[in-house]
Amino acid sequence: MRTTQQGQVYFYHADTGVSTWHDPRVPRDLSGIDPNDLGPLPHGWEMRLTASGRVYFVDHNSRTTQFTDPRLSQSLLLQNMRNRADTQRNDRSDADIQTSQNGHVVRPQQNDSSTPSSRQSTGLQNVLSVNTSNGSNGQITSPCNKDGDSPLPKYKRDLVQKMKTLRAELQTLQPQSGHCRLEVSRQEIFEESYRLVMKMRPKDMRKRLMVKFRGEEGLDYGGVAREWLYLLSHEMLNPYYGLFQYSRDDIYTLQINSDSAVNPEHLSYFHFVGRIIGLAVFHGHYIDGGFTMPFYKMLLNKPICLEDIEGVDPELHHSLTWMLDNDITGILDTIFSVEHNSFGQIQVHELKPGGKDVVVNEDNKKEYVKLYVNYRFMRGIEQQFRALQKGFNELVPQHLLKSFDERELELVIGGLGKINLEDWKQHTRLKHCAVDSNIVKWFWQSVESYDEEMRARLLQFVTGSSRLPLQGFKALQGSTGAAGPRLFTIHQIDASTDNLPKAHTCFNRIDIPPYETYERLYEKLTQAVEETCGFAVE
Repeated sequence: MRTTQQGQVYFYHADTGVSTWHDPRVPRDLSGIDPNDLGPLPHGWEMRLTASGRVYFVDHNSRTTQFTDPRLSQSLLLQNMRNRADTQRNDRSDADIQTSQNGHVVRPQQNDSSTPSSRQSTGLQNVLSVNTSNGSNGQITSPCNKDGDSPLPKYKRDLVQKMKTLRAELQTLQPQSGHCRLEVSRQEIFEESYRLVMKMRPKDMRKRLMVKFRGEEGLDYGGVAREWLYLLSHEMLNPYYGLFQYSRDDIYTLQINSDSAVNPEHLSYFHFVGRIIGLAVFHGHYIDGGFTMPFYKMLLNKPICLEDIEGVDPELHHSLTWMLDNDITGILDTIFSVEHNSFGQIQVHELKPGGKDVVVNEDNKKEYVKLYVNYRFMRGIEQQFRALQKGFNELVPQHLLKSFDERELELVIGGLGKINLEDWKQHTRLKHCAVDSNIVKWFWQSVESYDEEMRARLLQFVTGSSRLPLQGFKALQGSTGAAGPRLFTIHQIDASTDNLPKAHTCFNRIDIPPYETYERLYEKLTQAVEETCGFAVE
């Protein structure tokens, strides 16, 4: 059992290196029991449901959340105390033989007629035996912790604390001696780094990183390694080399190029890119480049859904959403196949076997959308992505990323970045409000009070990415296909002040109701940034 720096208890399995919030002494599968038999929740606790319908529990006293029913933990503690008391009572009954005044030897009497063995918990292996308020014993249940559930909503997603925990876990994997030494030239940084890194074993790359540029003097205490990763990022992620391409209508987020096979060694290069990203995360550095949000979901082994298309291909998202929301009978003439332009040649890809002969209708349109979304993100890149993920996991084991969501992983890999507030203010467009409007003044007052993490989250919430173009906010791009930059926009709307601010990532716009006070705006804005999952549909 370990404790985070925030005081939250988690459990670490030393043999496998797997950590979990779930107390392993509390059974996961206790089906068939009515939770009402457990009695009321402790003071200050509340039961809620995630978006997928999974039960979780909120402790308003400490402002934390957990999946484990707190009544289970209380029952476990009670049972352990009872078992310990039974053991102590048995020890006393054997050792503390009492002698009466008349010389007869007697044992102390027990008020409870039941034997200790009848009260020992068999629940540590199967189920817990719990005293309910009416004195009867009953079995209790806990929801199963299934992989793929929606991330647990939190009062505050504390990325800094998660990263500290990740760093602590990664440090246990770092050898205590030796160095990972790299000497490269600035002129051939890509090819030389590729040859050196691909010769290394994963355990050697986990040694202390020492980088040197050929012909330059100096010791690497982190600064040289950061510069190496910065320069290497610009090279290996450059679409010129054909490994990656800019996502549609977005000039600064990247996706894997499905035509990368034009380079016969492309899978080895993707393996190298994965190793470099893992190397940066393992040694506490960052990659200077941003990927699409679905890329980060794929790194976390999360399924891609229709909503993920919006920030990458808004036109396709709009078309598929319309198809689901409307009766397409007699309107669309579509089959389960897609045409793809590869180097000037039109290729046909069937979404399922025999798809070119299957017509899309009302009955199978959901299947079509699901297959199309998967095709859009995985078209011709399965091998490339697996090679990249393999390299990444050689440095950063997959199970260490379970506590992160895709937006947090983007910040782990790319860093928070330094946001220039003056540049932000200077290149922000105002709609239905003015510079001296309370909403605008209170918005900037809130931003100024935020730390770097929260500013990055706010930028991510409104624009879909925590990264900026090299030119700063003046070159911020939308994803609507419009030519030229689309500035960050504050839009005051006529809506109830009970509503949260809403983001439109396609337009880099945040809609803010006319809140009456600064405190109200700060509360609602912070809540929207910290707790809202997904993006608004324009």
